[in-house]
Amino acid sequence: MPKATLFNARSESAPTTPAFRDAFKSRRCLIPADGFYEWTVSTEDGKKDPWYIFQPGGAPFSFAGLWAHNEKLGVTSCTILTAAAEAPMTQLHDRQPVILDPEYYDAWLSGETTAPQAADLLKHHLDGHLQFHRVCRDVNSSKFQEATAINPL
Repeated sequence: MPKATLFNARSESAPTTPAFRDAFKSRRCLIPADGFYEWTVSTEDGKKDPWYIFQPGGAPFSFAGLWAHNEKLGVTSCTILTAAAEAPMTQLHDRQPVILDPEYYDAWLSGETTAPQAADLLKHHLDGHLQFHRVCRDVNSSKFQEATAINPL
């Protein structure tokens, strides 16, 4: 179990990395969302520009994830699995979260699915269907809680 919370894990190495190996075998989860952010550095002023990323029509989806419980701290946490980015995300970053195809949710969550089978399930994703647009830099502040955080500029 990791000593600290790790926000994401590389899907390619998670099955064998000590921090994630056990969770990959038996503590797989789905992390629901309807969008997420990625940042790029502006060539104009060197500041970070946020981009809102979503499925067509704003459809909900789930990231493939792993969970762990730290008994000493009494904390349960989760980690999002990432993979090499595909078009169109390659315009923003070289990695992206794995958005699992809903057809494979049950197999991903099943305790009967072995780690090698689970690794194969990660190939069934919706990552190539993503859309995105730039949003206001106000989202860079944790104090900004407005619904306009996903509005295009």
